[in-house]
Amino acid sequence: MLLGENISMALASILANKMRAMLTMLGIIIGIGSVIAIRTVGNSVTESFNSSMSSMGATNIMVGVTQRETEAVKNDSGLEFRGRRDQKMPEEKDFIKDYMLDDLRKEFADRIDGVLLSENLASGKITIGRNSAKVRITGGNDDYLKGENLELLAGREIGDKAQKGGKAVALVSDYAVKKMFNTEEYDHAIGKRVQVVATGAFYDFTIVGVYKQGETGALFGGNEDRETTLYTTLGCVKGRSHIDGYPNITVAKKPEVSIDSKKLRSEIQIFFDRYYHTNRIFEVTTSSLESMLDQFTKLLGTISTGISVIAGIALLVGGIGVMNIMLVSISERTREIGTRKALGATNSSIRLQFIIEAMVLCLIGGIIGVIIGVSGGSLAAKLMEAEAHPSISSIIESVAFSMAIGLFFGYYPANKAAKMNPIDALTYE
Repeated sequence: MLLGENISMALASILANKMRAMLTMLGIIIGIGSVIAIRTVGNSVTESFNSSMSSMGATNIMVGVTQRETEAVKNDSGLEFRGRRDQKMPEEKDFIKDYMLDDLRKEFADRIDGVLLSENLASGKITIGRNSAKVRITGGNDDYLKGENLELLAGREIGDKAQKGGKAVALVSDYAVKKMFNTEEYDHAIGKRVQVVATGAFYDFTIVGVYKQGETGALFGGNEDRETTLYTTLGCVKGRSHIDGYPNITVAKKPEVSIDSKKLRSEIQIFFDRYYHTNRIFEVTTSSLESMLDQFTKLLGTISTGISVIAGIALLVGGIGVMNIMLVSISERTREIGTRKALGATNSSIRLQFIIEAMVLCLIGGIIGVIIGVSGGSLAAKLMEAEAHPSISSIIESVAFSMAIGLFFGYYPANKAAKMNPIDALTYE
């Protein structure tokens, strides 16, 4: 018998017993639907997290001055441990200096996109008449300000020229402009001179740009009393703080460079070790958000796999259901099998007929499960405010697996039908 005829007979048998077929497929549908939904949600969350981390500079390498660990010592119980006896903060002489950064840029010119430098000067308040806004003054170089991805609503960028006089340019948030000038006409703030009053100090700035607050510029306080960031040049802040060097810097890797961040991070670590090998108290350490991203992805993958295994139990139950219903079907169609054998049908053709019927039953259940799984997973991702990313590989694997279940659990009933004695089958009541 041709394959097409076997499939037609299988579909006819399923349509003749719609309710029984649907109940039989239920385990397959639940199992496949659960696996697809879980994988879809997992992929969606992972993609959303990766996108967020990338926008935050997941491949950037953080470099900071930290206290060295003390040598291993033993306590009274004989247990060996390593740690720091006295916590110390790095002083200005321990900071990363500009000459080190110049050497860093030269040595890694083909692999790094820039060195992000910033320094917080002070937090204070700008008061104009009866209106006021809290701000935190942060100075940054061009690389740092570029990395902040500020969306300008009015004015221009501030540039990176050192300004050591009393006047300096600044970018302020749209929220600060509303608080200071009681208007949403942001162009109104451009060119205005403002003074930040901090504890024991006054800082004058000329506003040259207004950026959209969004998720940039750290927020502190309640909705009615926020502190937003006032960005100015690094030279301006350095001219007032008189601090030589940086306790922390960020190195941005070139996106087109194939070398992974872990290897680059190791090389940068070795680079700074050359300058700090004589410093017995402090050292420079490197870290990256990329390692945290990898750990999160692996954890999510492990959780998804674990839940998928649990959902696979439903597939096992569904497979047993398929075997059971095929045994019932064979029992009901014993005379049909006997008639076919009497007309010359071989054991292999009988076996193939019922195997295909079991596989078609599972395939239909698998397809329904995929549709339900993709729809449910996409809905769940939407509720989690993440873009849906159904796993194509999981869909293909699930459909193939459902057919494999049909083959595995359908073989025993099919083989039983193939081995029937035609005389006994024809006389079966």
